[in-house]
Amino acid sequence: MTASTLLLDDITLTYPDGEGRLTALDAVSLSVDAGTVTACVGPSGSGKSSLLAVAATLVTPDSGRVEVAGTDTGALGPAEKAALRRDSIGIVFQQPNLLPSLTAAEQLQVMAHLAGRGPREARGRALELLAAVGLATEAHRRPHQLSGGQRQRVNIARALMNDPAVLLVDEPTSALDHERGAAILDLLLTLTRDRGTATVLVTHDHAHLERMDAVVTMADGRLSAARAVAG
Repeated sequence: MTASTLLLDDITLTYPDGEGRLTALDAVSLSVDAGTVTACVGPSGSGKSSLLAVAATLVTPDSGRVEVAGTDTGALGPAEKAALRRDSIGIVFQQPNLLPSLTAAEQLQVMAHLAGRGPREARGRALELLAAVGLATEAHRRPHQLSGGQRQRVNIARALMNDPAVLLVDEPTSALDHERGAAILDLLLTLTRDRGTATVLVTHDHAHLERMDAVVTMADGRLSAARAVAG
């Protein structure tokens, strides 16, 4: 995959709040290069989830520019944004939200089917990704047969199924103990570098921030300038 970048330029996002409006994002700018992880930290309600929603093109900002994989999303209609999310953006939600009736491999194959891939290609890609996240022997298992850490690994593999340029990750370790959480962060760092994604990781876990390429802090809708961490 060619190098791609996520760019948010001077983003402002407000929501109705009684007779006025509440500012969720206030002139936020962020650039994330391919093959790097930018961690976003800050207290609850500071705007981190809004940042991810705008980056994912799930929410349209009041003003500013969002560029994903070289595409300015401002001129895109709903169908075009949906296609961009399907093809260029991987989203790892805080809760895996796996379909209970599907095996680990089938969770991934559904994503490939939506992208128009054939069954054989989809199966091969699913097994390749499950092996990459350490679940080669668990492809046939359903969610209730997997541990919390394993379900989150399926969640990550599913987000990578269509080879996205941008990976957006929301609190992936919140439901895991320290050891399993550290393993998930190890996996995300490795996959970002191996697959060249531009990754934004929202996290409350400060224990591993020194391993990220950059760290930004959200506070009252404002984003601090990114500070480089990894050398």
